[in-house]
Amino acid sequence: MKTEDEWKEELSPEAYKVLREKGTEAPGSGALLHEKREGVYKCAACGNALFASDVKFNSGTGWPSFSQAIPESVKYVNDEAYGMERTEVLCAKCDSHLGHVFNDGPTETGKRYCMNSICLDLETKK
Repeated sequence: MKTEDEWKEELSPEAYKVLREKGTEAPGSGALLHEKREGVYKCAACGNALFASDVKFNSGTGWPSFSQAIPESVKYVNDEAYGMERTEVLCAKCDSHLGHVFNDGPTETGKRYCMNSICLDLETKK
């Protein structure tokens, strides 16, 4: 595990704010929101594989959304910040904040993993 000082040196200030300080991108601003290429979405901090591209969908919320995570790639924490009750999604490898998961997804899983683009890197299929 890295220290917070090491994360600050490695990540951009914007990425650090979201990944390590639990910030959020403005809706509609993320680079991966409309991404349609095939591949695997990985944690931008540590490279852990998180989501397959075939489970990404347009939720209309302004953030990239997925119906399920790769098994054991994420962990969940109860988040009661800002007077809301939500489930925070963290990278299981480096504990970086990725976004939140909601039980209102339109797919068979019923889940909507609402992720920040800055937290993800897409490794496209060759």
